[in-house]
Amino acid sequence: MSLVILKKNDLNQFVDSLLEDYRVGGPVAKNGGYAFEALEEAADMRLEYPTTILPPKKFLLPVRETLFEFHDAQSGVVKAPEPAIPTVIFGMHTCDVHAVQLLDQVFSSGYADGKYLKQRRQTLIVSLECLSPCDEHSFCKSMGTLTADEGYDLHLVDLGDAYAVDVKTDGGRELIERAKVAPATEADIQRLNAVLSEKWPRFPYRLDFDISDLPSLLNISMKSPLWEELGERCLACAACTNVCPTCFCFDVHDEIDLNLTSGRRVRSWDSCQLDEFATVAGGHNFRRSQALRQRHRFMRKGRYILEAHKFLGCVGCGRCARACLVDITPVNVFNELHRQKELGGHA
Repeated sequence: MSLVILKKNDLNQFVDSLLEDYRVGGPVAKNGGYAFEALEEAADMRLEYPTTILPPKKFLLPVRETLFEFHDAQSGVVKAPEPAIPTVIFGMHTCDVHAVQLLDQVFSSGYADGKYLKQRRQTLIVSLECLSPCDEHSFCKSMGTLTADEGYDLHLVDLGDAYAVDVKTDGGRELIERAKVAPATEADIQRLNAVLSEKWPRFPYRLDFDISDLPSLLNISMKSPLWEELGERCLACAACTNVCPTCFCFDVHDEIDLNLTSGRRVRSWDSCQLDEFATVAGGHNFRRSQALRQRHRFMRKGRYILEAHKFLGCVGCGRCARACLVDITPVNVFNELHRQKELGGHA
């Protein structure tokens, strides 16, 4: 829609103005790392963060949320959930923007998830261009998520003493009206182009093949011996899926109060890497070994989700690699499958 310039000295005033009417989630320093948290004031936010422990999807799909409460089982009185909270997620990296686009597609397809969609409609995204890699685990350039041209309402690019702000949507325009901004000049646009062109060489390609080949590579790797090797190493701790911005599996269970007449239905994150995830009636587990679960995880990230929703299930953020205690990483797995293929390996 338009490009404006926001001086860094005016950023906190802008964010504080948002806090008057929105829950604002932003990256803050926490426990030696960074996390997206609901801000109390703009000064708490740290936009120069490498990445966060958990992805910002927790504002749209909370780790644990009450779907509804019920009281007096005999009369069937049900209390509806709290309404969606007007929210601004501020400072989201572009890999996470791509992840949210996938979640939007997933939760609006088939049997649409009303709870997620209500919150999504009440949420605006202010994204941030990454100008250097988060760390050695990031492989966003290989996955095509190093930049984004949609999925956000406002997009910030650091120009040094100011941010170039791409105003993408009507919602973004309403937000930026609260800020002290100026239209971008020709000199600003030249500086923006220079910053964007200079960033690309800083990011290495981490995969040894083009990402468009990933689905076919996985297709011929169903019987690769690598899965058994990964299964032997995996601790089934589910850390990888718990930090993943695109994992969307959840469990639903009822909690009954001690009075036995009231309770609540709760949704919480779940993981395909846990043994009980695939256990069904009669004690049968259709994904009984950790090797099968590891294969399923990587097949979803690089093939199954793409086939179902037209988005790759991995955005290259590297969170799972950082969280894994036994060094199972997407880069190493995908590159090893490619190496096996080049050596004449077969499914």
